[in-house]
Amino acid sequence: MTSLQHTPLHAAHLALNARMVDFGGWDMPVNYGSQIDEHRAVRTDAGMFDVSHMRVVDFEGEAVREFFKYAIANNVDKLTTPGKALYSCLLNGDGGVIDDLIVYYFSETSFRVVVNAGTAEKDIAWFGQLNAEGEFNLSITPRRDLAIIAVQGPNAREKAWQVLPDTRAQTQDIKPFNAVVFPSTQFGELMLARTGYTGEDGFEIVVPATHVEALWNALRDAGVKPAGLGARDTLRLEAGMNLYGQDMDENVSPLDAGLAWTVDLKTPRDFVGRSALEAHGSKANFVGLVLIKENGKAGGVLRAHQKVVTERGDGEITSGTFSPSMQESIAFARVPTGVAVGDTVQVVIRDKQLPARVVKLPFVRNGKVLVELS
Repeated sequence: MTSLQHTPLHAAHLALNARMVDFGGWDMPVNYGSQIDEHRAVRTDAGMFDVSHMRVVDFEGEAVREFFKYAIANNVDKLTTPGKALYSCLLNGDGGVIDDLIVYYFSETSFRVVVNAGTAEKDIAWFGQLNAEGEFNLSITPRRDLAIIAVQGPNAREKAWQVLPDTRAQTQDIKPFNAVVFPSTQFGELMLARTGYTGEDGFEIVVPATHVEALWNALRDAGVKPAGLGARDTLRLEAGMNLYGQDMDENVSPLDAGLAWTVDLKTPRDFVGRSALEAHGSKANFVGLVLIKENGKAGGVLRAHQKVVTERGDGEITSGTFSPSMQESIAFARVPTGVAVGDTVQVVIRDKQLPARVVKLPFVRNGKVLVELS
């Protein structure tokens, strides 16, 4: 039995009496007390997550742009300003999703990628294979010396600036999906990216592992509430954001996972998996569901792998939870083509078929419920 990996903040989590769980081989905090309080802190004020299990990978070389034009499904030609970021899927030759990731552009010879923890080694090996096969001659460096704190919520940036006042001027006006690198701060070299996984504003801060605990403690002192994986999951689900391994994987096309918007089929460039996507097209719809209450009560909670019965055939819930913001049971589901927003479907919960309404994603963004609840 292999031992679990620890982030550089592991001791800090234990000191806060966090409930720890095995998350893809990492010993991670699921909550520090009340998961609902952590969720609400992010929706109404500011919370922070240790996401240091995710891997930063730096790419250097003269052909780095050409490499990413071939390696990922989204088009890096959108990246022309230093610090600009792009969300994309990394596909295999069959059009399945190896991972979803964010690519940062620094210069024509320097890009950075942040990949998921559970797929990091697989991703790096795949990048290495594509680099060798295409003779791109890139230097690919996994940065195990770096950690990441995600500070999220309507007051997240303001509280981050309280701790990092020298970063305010350069990050005050940056738009979402942009980042700024600060070579020298009291916490070492930092990258502040206006990105996140909650549907709220904030920063994901890349910090040297040797300084991350000091930054974490400083943010706590500024009133940023530590939050665990439990709140992260309810927040991302409300925000309509996919989780790798649940909502898509190597056997699922991004076209069937609500991620067609990340796939560039408009330009003529070739990329890994393109021919398979064009040959097979979309085979399913990816939708939101809200469980319909009967007599003011829900008969259960929507969960992953529950069967969805529709007039056009059966589908399946990929992610489901009880939404703290909506006080409703919500889910993502992969359903037959033709099932549309406004339809009523049946979800099998404990051998009973319960009605659910098909809705447009996301459910919640920037603290506001976007789904009309009747």
